Amino acid sequence: MPDPIRRLRRLRAVLLSSAVLALPLPGHAQDMDKGKEINGTCAACHGEFGQGGKKGEYPRLAGQRAAHIEDQLRSFRARKRVNIPMFPYTQERELPDEDIRDVAAYLAAVELPTKAPEFKDTDDALTRLLAMEKVMIIPRLEGDLKNGEAVYQKGCAACHAKNGKGRGKFPNLVGQYTNYLKRQMDLFLKGERPHDEEGVVGILNALKEQDIQDILAYLTTLQDPQ
Repeated sequence: MPDPIRRLRRLRAVLLSSAVLALPLPGHAQDMDKGKEINGTCAACHGEFGQGGKKGEYPRLAGQRAAHIEDQLRSFRARKRVNIPMFPYTQERELPDEDIRDVAAYLAAVELPTKAPEFKDTDDALTRLLAMEKVMIIPRLEGDLKNGEAVYQKGCAACHAKNGKGRGKFPNLVGQYTNYLKRQMDLFLKGERPHDEEGVVGILNALKEQDIQDILAYLTTLQDPQ
């Protein structure tokens, strides 16, 4: 075989191999079963269904944005966000990046209804109990709802979305415990919890105490019955 032809075929084979390697690989599908298994550790504080605990001492994670959960778990690991009880569980050897993605995807997919289900006469007591344990309704808070909506839409919606359900790594606020949200606002203001977006602390500092109360009251009205 003449050398030029051999060289052309070899070049063609190299180009085809390079083209195959350049093709985008399919995205990694998160392992929801593994995520559920990992959540068994989280459940001790955050509840079996990610519903949180102790009336907001531990936040609700169910339905939270996966990107936010991932971001916060990495912040705990890097000690950017100080929370001593979380440190042992977020070390690389305990919770590698792939596990973080799996548990975040699992928790983000958990849906907690905001009204009691309708039962059939044949449903036994255990079925009814388990169904009711998944119901989560944040009590309405007193406040000026019109002012709360106006202040929220002006200062908070850019990151947390107009409907309060967040965007990107910025968290969903709807259905979260009111006292937890208030505590996080206080931590931002004290500089004890870092915030990636510049200007947010300035926004909070500009608010009156009643404005914060009104925002929190407004957020409690955004829960969608399922």
